[in-house]
Amino acid sequence: MSDTVSSSPDDSAKQDARRTASNVGVLMLTSVLSKGILFAWQIVLSNLIGPAELGIYSTVFALFAVVAPISGTSLGIIAIREIAKKPDTIGSYASTLLFLQTALSGVAYVVLVLVSTLYSDTILVYAAIAGISLILDMFGSIAHDLFLAQEKMRFTAIMEIVQIVVRVALAALALWLGYGLLGIYIATLIASVIRAICLWAGHIVDGLKMRFPIQWQALAIPLVINALPILGGAMLSLGYDHTDKLMMTGIIGEVNTGYLQPAFLIHFGIVELVSVAILNAMYPLLARYHTDANQTFGMIVEKLFFFTLLAMLPIALGITVFSDDIIQLIFSAKYLPTIPILRVYVWYTFLTVLSNVLTRSLLVQNRQVYTLFITAAALTLNIVLNLYLLVQFGDPVGAAVASVAAQGLALILLSRLFSNSGFAWTSFFMSSRRLLILATATTAIMLLAGEIFWILGLLVGSALYLAGVLTMGILSGDDWDMLYRLTSSLPGGAFIRRYWQHEPASP
Repeated sequence: MSDTVSSSPDDSAKQDARRTASNVGVLMLTSVLSKGILFAWQIVLSNLIGPAELGIYSTVFALFAVVAPISGTSLGIIAIREIAKKPDTIGSYASTLLFLQTALSGVAYVVLVLVSTLYSDTILVYAAIAGISLILDMFGSIAHDLFLAQEKMRFTAIMEIVQIVVRVALAALALWLGYGLLGIYIATLIASVIRAICLWAGHIVDGLKMRFPIQWQALAIPLVINALPILGGAMLSLGYDHTDKLMMTGIIGEVNTGYLQPAFLIHFGIVELVSVAILNAMYPLLARYHTDANQTFGMIVEKLFFFTLLAMLPIALGITVFSDDIIQLIFSAKYLPTIPILRVYVWYTFLTVLSNVLTRSLLVQNRQVYTLFITAAALTLNIVLNLYLLVQFGDPVGAAVASVAAQGLALILLSRLFSNSGFAWTSFFMSSRRLLILATATTAIMLLAGEIFWILGLLVGSALYLAGVLTMGILSGDDWDMLYRLTSSLPGGAFIRRYWQHEPASP
């Protein structure tokens, strides 16, 4: 009799669940750590180079970001899905991705240079240099995607963090040696080469073998067709994120774009470190509970939306009230014109984080095509308002106003589109009335205490807000139950459960 004991389906499912939870935890930790390093570096960089050079840097980055999806990054998403289903096809996909993405990266580079001719010669030169990393990053990204398809998350996580650290260290060295923006872009190219070499070395060690000739009918053409909707969505989304900077540079100059960038950095930090990280961790839970008739899914989305509002409201209020102190704390006096921009721009962040909950929920419902139309509508409004406000008033605050209005439209359309039997807007608005009263009182306390010292105002206001949430009945028993389930499902949930003992009222 054989000593080998075959695993049961239940054991296999548990192993899959543990592996999935581990992967989610690794990816979330990597995202938070890498984005945190980049966020801190961008603040340091902004203070070192000043508004004029920061405006040039921001414009080049915006051009790069909008054009980058053309290099074929969406192909990797499809390849990961297919390789995960059929691991023996990895050699065929590797050779196909290398061929297709090399060609597409060349196209992206040409488009980047052509669009850059609409701006100054300085921006054109820097864009032409920075654009080389489109090709270099492509090689590293393909290797990264192939590892993800094999669920080798830890190796890719380590490499991504190392790559960020190397990039920041080389850029800082270049600035210290006096090479300016040129040195920063060269440091980026060197870091991209190091990343690509290390990742492909890992595949060589693993014995990856390319398969030729390329299977056009069976693999390459379907891969491109399936990736096109993702490409369109990525370009729309990135265009929406960077329209204000691109239009501002063209209409009122790089210096004003430099004043906008610190507000965008704070927006980026909040969205990436709070919203994106949490939603990535919650995605498996949402997907697991989703069916058209399952009210639990709708209830989770409703509670998640409300908890997001609960968390973001004091952040938005605090930044609005103390924007002058926050800017002066983390940026030099050169960025004082950013203060009025941030007061408005933080509400763009507020609306974006709320919208992200509904966008991710629609993705779970496989209704992402509709979100493309909503993004297109918001982008159109953003462009029109930016054009009018920047030309008419020449004030960078106009770009912030345009972003808030466009994101407000997006949130309204998303809220009209999303529906589920367990989600009720009437219930949400009933729960929000006391919260709005508390928010008003918190703002008044922040203003009064802030007259003495702004940090005191922030602390007293936050304490009042927390006390109000706990004592005013803003959270019902069901809310506490759901909050416990949600936090327990996040990476580190076992640690949370160790110190927060709570028995849900219902299963």
